[in-house]
Amino acid sequence: MRVIVFGATGMVGQGVLRECLRVPDVTEVLAVGRRRTGQSHPKLRELVHGDFTDFTPVAGQLTGYDACFFCLGVSSVGMSAEDYRRITYDYTFAAARVLAEVNPGSTFVYVSGAGTDRDSRRAWAKVKARTEDDVIALPLRGYALRPGYIQPMHGVRTKVRWYGWAYAALSPAYPLIRRLLPKWTTTTEQLGRAMLALARTGAPIRRLEVPDINAL
Repeated sequence: MRVIVFGATGMVGQGVLRECLRVPDVTEVLAVGRRRTGQSHPKLRELVHGDFTDFTPVAGQLTGYDACFFCLGVSSVGMSAEDYRRITYDYTFAAARVLAEVNPGSTFVYVSGAGTDRDSRRAWAKVKARTEDDVIALPLRGYALRPGYIQPMHGVRTKVRWYGWAYAALSPAYPLIRRLLPKWTTTTEQLGRAMLALARTGAPIRRLEVPDINAL
């Protein structure tokens, strides 16, 4: 498979990129971002692009791929509703729309979040739900993953400082957290492997909660 990873410098994206580079059936990985990952690997190519609301200028460089793992995302804490909608919905749909045109029928996996619900009173949950719906409606094999607590593995780190402090404090307790809250916890490694499983064989459901992710 040839795969595209958006957000490869973020915590989830780092984990997904690692899994893609490790497996033999992925022959090429294109990391798309505003800056380079800083990694070097024979299978890794990078595309630096500034405007995440419009990928038509680079559509030719996105052609011929079997799957896209869209790992770009932000917390709504401290963000205006407009900024959050632009990053969460506009960026995701802009990428998915172009990929549906140049790679119709390919797999597109969007990292959403636990609690996503179009009927929620929480604005972020509605934005994510709309993103899921519109991506899945495109002529792609579209999936939405809804992780809860994600434990970084294998040296993967978050770019958000206070998240990093929290992960450092909670990491020793993760085995206990996993036993107490199995329906809410996963890891960057499991997320990456689940995405690859979706690209290989798909799944009978389009929106996957934590137990579904871990089962894959």
